[in-house]
Amino acid sequence: MDNSLKLTALPIEMLVRILKQAGSRLITEESIAEDIAAGAPQNEDGTINLIEYAAWLVKGDDTDAPDSN
Repeated sequence: MDNSLKLTALPIEMLVRILKQAGSRLITEESIAEDIAAGAPQNEDGTINLIEYAAWLVKGDDTDAPDSN
């Protein structure tokens, strides 16, 4: 059995653990579920790509951005 860690296919529980070890105090499985409901990327098998998720978080919510017109 291959127990290697794939940053492109993390179960939500592992993503929470990694982000907490990196210093996040607010991350929970529930907050990730809320992010997914709000449009955060998720793989077809329910796992999360850490790089895509981090990019989605950095991008933020565009609804508050000023109009560029």
